[in-house]
Amino acid sequence: RVVSGGMASVIGLKPLEYVHVLDVNTSVSRVEVGPQTISLQDNERLIAGPLPYVIVPPGRYCVVEDPIDATTYEKGKQPRVRFGCLDVRFHGEPFYLYPGERLKFTSNLSNYKTALKPLPVIKPNHGLRLRARHDHVDESGEKRVAGEEWQLGGPLTYRPTPNAEIVDTITPTVVKPDQALRFRARERFVDRTGVERVTGEEWLMREPGAYVPDVSEEIVGLESAYGLASNKALLLRARITIPNDALGFERKTGEEWLVTCDDASSYIPDVTEEVVKVVDKTVLTNLQYCVVVDPVVDGKTRLGQRVLHRGPAEFFLQPGERLESGIQSAFILEADEAIVLRATEAFVDAETRRAAGDQWMINGPTSYVPPTEVVVVRQSKAMPLRDNEGIYVQNAQTGEVRAVMGPQSYLLKEHEQLFEKKLPGDVEEMLRRGGGIGDSDIRKVAYFEASMDPGLAGRRDATRVVAYRCPGNAAVQVFDYQRRTARVVFGPDMVILGPHEDFNVLSLSAGKPKRENALRCLPLMLGPDFITDIIVVETADHARLRVKIAFNNYFDVNRDDEDEAGKMFSVPDFIGFACRDVGSRIRSAVAQTPFDEFHRYSSRIIRASVFGLDARGKVNSELRFAANNLVVTNIDVQSIEPVDRNMSESLSRSVQMAIEIATQAIERQAAQEAKRREQEARGELDREKLKGEMDAERSRMELCELQAISAAVESTGQAQAEAQAQAERLLIEGESEIESTKLQAEAQDIEHGALLDAKLRANADELAYVRATNELELERAKSLAEIEVEKFRLMTQALGPDTVAAIARAGPESDMRLLKGLGLESTLLTDGKNPINLFTVAGGLVGVGQH
Repeated sequence: RVVSGGMASVIGLKPLEYVHVLDVNTSVSRVEVGPQTISLQDNERLIAGPLPYVIVPPGRYCVVEDPIDATTYEKGKQPRVRFGCLDVRFHGEPFYLYPGERLKFTSNLSNYKTALKPLPVIKPNHGLRLRARHDHVDESGEKRVAGEEWQLGGPLTYRPTPNAEIVDTITPTVVKPDQALRFRARERFVDRTGVERVTGEEWLMREPGAYVPDVSEEIVGLESAYGLASNKALLLRARITIPNDALGFERKTGEEWLVTCDDASSYIPDVTEEVVKVVDKTVLTNLQYCVVVDPVVDGKTRLGQRVLHRGPAEFFLQPGERLESGIQSAFILEADEAIVLRATEAFVDAETRRAAGDQWMINGPTSYVPPTEVVVVRQSKAMPLRDNEGIYVQNAQTGEVRAVMGPQSYLLKEHEQLFEKKLPGDVEEMLRRGGGIGDSDIRKVAYFEASMDPGLAGRRDATRVVAYRCPGNAAVQVFDYQRRTARVVFGPDMVILGPHEDFNVLSLSAGKPKRENALRCLPLMLGPDFITDIIVVETADHARLRVKIAFNNYFDVNRDDEDEAGKMFSVPDFIGFACRDVGSRIRSAVAQTPFDEFHRYSSRIIRASVFGLDARGKVNSELRFAANNLVVTNIDVQSIEPVDRNMSESLSRSVQMAIEIATQAIERQAAQEAKRREQEARGELDREKLKGEMDAERSRMELCELQAISAAVESTGQAQAEAQAQAERLLIEGESEIESTKLQAEAQDIEHGALLDAKLRANADELAYVRATNELELERAKSLAEIEVEKFRLMTQALGPDTVAAIARAGPESDMRLLKGLGLESTLLTDGKNPINLFTVAGGLVGVGQH
């Protein structure tokens, strides 16, 4: 309400309002309070207001910044401002602010509610931490220096002062059973238990309760106890030397120890203790064992020693101990199993002295736990071997290798081991493919499919005896490189390789024309077989021809003669050897023959050149190779083609013309024969057609007769069937109703019987319940009576007969003495609650008086 007019301003102030007015001449500000009306002079300026008084309600306070010194304030003079100071004001008379004063926590004096703060209330078991703003003496008379902190405990309502500021409200930390509170000293002080603490020192408070940390200590955390079950233990390590730990022992720095459930059900490690890990109890069943390395004996670690623990047992590993290979199962040996052992040091084994390095075997059936002086080399099981199955066994002491063949079950001895027989890669592939490898277009590769062993489809077990099924009419040569001897096995038979034997691999020529080393195989086909080859020859008149020939062959060998049998393998490539020899003979003969003669008599010329002529000029029947007993019996010329293209075309045309002439003659003869057969077939067809029409008419007549009979039967049978069906329907319905009625009656009987049974059972249960309840009540009453009797007996026995008699006489004697003291001869005492028959009492009193 400021009204401006002319050169002056008029300000109307209500009660509890004030303004700040500045005198520009003296630069002095003053306060004007209401209720009043102020007229500002020319030299006066309104700098603040009108503003309401500051009213602090109960339970709140406000802080005035830069307050003036009210004791030295004079109106019209510059007030003395205490810059940087604070003044805390509580509930009381409303007040106004002098020029320069400000309310903390607000900049709007018209609405100062945000500057009013509630008084801090400290709950029980809570605290309020304060810090001194400057040196002063607090309300309790304590001298405080700037920056010093202290703490007030609840319950309390704190009245703030300008000398201290509130740092924080401290809430209690509740320590439950099996918990501990970890403290750290912020400075050197004496804690609540009377122990002096240095800066940075940590300790635990283990007693349950609510804790409010002191100003000189801080809470690091809440430590929970480790629950120690029967199968758990705590491995601890001392951070520093501990004179007396929770178990009452002295611990050196770095020392480790176990805490088990035998020591405590739960354990809270101290700040000087470090939890290394939680150790599980080692539990061994009756078929388990373990070896403890570096055992602890009498509190001392025996480095390098090993201790055997047999099951059943349970224990904790002590610090520094470890299990060698963990918990191991005892060796359970069946009747066909054994275990091979080796002594690592000298010891006595069941009255048998064992030296270091001794090796022996224990056969089943048994169970065995090896002592610490023994290592298990292997556990063996008898290997079942069928016919033609075997294994390679090597003696570890002598190095001798032998083959053990079935049928039997073989168990390796203590100094025996399986020997792996290595074979070349191409031999491995041949065994998988039945004995030969080569291109798929080679005819002889198909011969080996019958000898393929399904068991060799994957990787071959090198310890198994190498076996190969030699096909029939074939031979396999095996070389023993230790004895430097060879043997030949004729098929069909199973070839078993000894430990020092290898196959003699044949590298044969194959293809058309023949290529060297195109077919590699193990068996040698004895024949009879044939070999096909293409050779190029040149006639006497220099005509080059490509001749395709095929000749039969076989090996003429005495199987009982080993030297003669081995002679077959003296030529590694018998196919290439035969083809080269035959080809050279043919080329030599053709080179002396003109083309026309060779074209007309090629077969005779080739046969004569290969087999030769006897003394009578006839062609021999065979060609025998003495080097390997290979016999060629016949030769066939399959084709002859000129190498020159022009000659090939001329020869093809002449051959084609001859073929066409022959073909046309055959075609004409075939056409004549076809016409004759066609006429015969047509006549036969007409005859059969007439016969079929006659049979059809006969069948049609029979059909009409059957249809008439069927219609008559149908008309009579339908009526009869309907009547019979109606009667059967009525019969079925009647039987169904009778059956339904019977079932309903049975259902009602069952239902009534079930209800009656249920009621009988309920009544029986209720009767049993009532009977049991009555018996229990009777038993309870008897027990209570016995207890009361026993109680009364014990009370009387404790008091004694004299005391009981004295108690019984005490009341009457006391009444008698009281009456004597009062001088009364007769009295009547009542509590006013029970009625008294005064008629009889009066008679009694009269009688007493007369008496």
